[in-house]
Amino acid sequence: MEAEPQAPATPPALRFAFEARVGVSPAIDAGPVDCGQRRIIPITGGIIEGPRLTGTIIPGGADWQTIHTDSTIDLTARYTIKATDGTLIGVVNRGLRRAPPEILARLAAGETVDPALVYFRTTPVFETPEGPHRWLSRSIFLATARRHPAGVLLRFFEVL
Repeated sequence: MEAEPQAPATPPALRFAFEARVGVSPAIDAGPVDCGQRRIIPITGGIIEGPRLTGTIIPGGADWQTIHTDSTIDLTARYTIKATDGTLIGVVNRGLRRAPPEILARLAAGETVDPALVYFRTTPVFETPEGPHRWLSRSIFLATARRHPAGVLLRFFEVL
């Protein structure tokens, strides 16, 4: 059977949904694990603002990180958003951060670093009840992230 000619692939479009300014406490060094060094970053709260969602981040979540020998960081953050209307939205946000070791050392020392020097992307999944925020659990999202001395700035985009 002859294959049908394929049209060129069109990349999906992205629509900005909201940003999160996330506050964090100092990292907890949890020691070595099978594939690297474990670090846990407590999430202390935050603000959600954007055209599609506003609210706060409830304190109590955490970002669990594995730092590999090549300095690449795999992370999984779990936290809860409280939308302005009171709806609680669960978030599991997996990601990857990588940069040259000297740049990561500057970040770890609390310095502000040009975001263009750091690859930091996440793929959040949202858990929502029925209602006005259900769209979050019915789409795929991609987020860009920037580490700052007191926290993380994430910009969430819905993949169309």
